[in-house]
Amino acid sequence: MKEAPNWPIDGGERAWLSTFGAWWAIFITFGWVNSLGVFQSYYEQTLLRDYSPSAIAWIASVQQCLIYSAGIVLGKIFDGYGPRWLLIIGGLAQVFGLMMTSISTEFYQVFLAQAVCSAIGASAVVYGTLGALATWWKVRRATAYGIATSGSSIGGVIFPVMVNRLIPQVGFGWTMRAVAFIILFGVAVSAVTIHSNRAHTPTPFYIHTYLTPLKDKRFALLCVSMTLFGFGLFLPFNFLPSAAQSLGMSFELSIYAIAVLNAVSVFGRILPGFLADSFGRFNMMMICTLVSAILTLALWLPGHNNAATLSFAAFFGFFSGSYVSLTPALVVEVSPPTEIGHRTGVLYFFISIGVLTGSPIAGALVGANDGKYTYLKIFAGVTMLVGALLIAVLRFYIHHLAAKPKPAPVEPAMEETGKQ
Repeated sequence: MKEAPNWPIDGGERAWLSTFGAWWAIFITFGWVNSLGVFQSYYEQTLLRDYSPSAIAWIASVQQCLIYSAGIVLGKIFDGYGPRWLLIIGGLAQVFGLMMTSISTEFYQVFLAQAVCSAIGASAVVYGTLGALATWWKVRRATAYGIATSGSSIGGVIFPVMVNRLIPQVGFGWTMRAVAFIILFGVAVSAVTIHSNRAHTPTPFYIHTYLTPLKDKRFALLCVSMTLFGFGLFLPFNFLPSAAQSLGMSFELSIYAIAVLNAVSVFGRILPGFLADSFGRFNMMMICTLVSAILTLALWLPGHNNAATLSFAAFFGFFSGSYVSLTPALVVEVSPPTEIGHRTGVLYFFISIGVLTGSPIAGALVGANDGKYTYLKIFAGVTMLVGALLIAVLRFYIHHLAAKPKPAPVEPAMEETGKQ
């Protein structure tokens, strides 16, 4: 079904209403994903205590991976059909997966329900949202994405505290059902408010269409840099509570460390997005990713007390927030309008490689380090540092292309008239 195009952009009731719905959509998807560190710790100690940390880490990593990688198909669906059915069907699938998780008792049950079903549903909501929001904003696009993606930070504060408080009182099953009902409400809000501001025409699926964008050197380098950074980015989100507990922090305080990380990340989503619209989106991403890597190696790695852990959580939460909020805006910078959804899906597919393998590799490094987290922190910091440096290379490459003088247009030769 085609959406009515050509409404005003960079403001107006429909643009802000779609941004409001996008906030809810990101709150129930990435906001929920940002709370997975709670489950890593809980599963290790109770429900799945017979499994290794590396095996349990596959639940979070596959869930995060599918949210990103499914976009290689879902982004194409958005370009052809718009956001409506992606939001409705995807949202219901996410709720169903969490309801099934609430009655799961075995590893394979939790894996299929939480890591697969709910993740694919959440992915559909994400790609319906990010693609639609790009059609409403141009000059203030990074600001709009920053506002919308701040929902993931709020979710990363609310969901961990909620889960941590409810499990001892009502049990794991009813805790997951309560989360599912909140997500169902968010699905309803986003489905009603999010619209697209351009017409959508279905086109055939061809394999070569996924390779063609990689011929654009800017987009290819963007994929490589963001993928490498993604290897390390999610490790603090997933392992910060466990790493803090290994240094003597209480379970209760370690859960609040994740809440602190996500609470500060609210400002890290909005403020860099606002500044990026004035000072350059690639400039802001380059700075924030580089600082995130430095914080990991200079603060999280050598820190051995509660103060260092909480300080890292706060500062890392702020600077790493730009990765989520600015990534869609960077895709738009190097993509034609009709391929925004498609290219976003291709980029996130590559990012999913790092997301999928990062946590299991980190879990294996903890095992190889006799239960300590030193190797994990080094791995996270180095991969983020390499990714940040490549983002800087891309920024200067784009600047070089922009500064390159364009050849003057060739005027058509005058016809010979036979006159002297």
